[in-house]
Amino acid sequence: MSLSSPPRLRLLIRPECGLCEEFAGAYRALARSQPLPALELMDVDSDPALARRWGLKIPVLLWDDTLVCQTHFDAGELRRLLRL
Repeated sequence: MSLSSPPRLRLLIRPECGLCEEFAGAYRALARSQPLPALELMDVDSDPALARRWGLKIPVLLWDDTLVCQTHFDAGELRRLLRL
């Protein structure tokens, strides 16, 4: 990743997934208290490669293509990666 470009954070979800909604809510709550990169929500089933790789493990937060956390939001790990 280039130092001049912000990380691309993608949250892989499925519509009507309660755990996915909880995960996104935890991210938004943290974003209210400190600056975070924009979060891109992506339906995991919209990309066959993502569905094969992550389909049963959602929600999954990716920094570019690297796993940050899955199933439950890990604010500490995200802060560590962002050096907050």
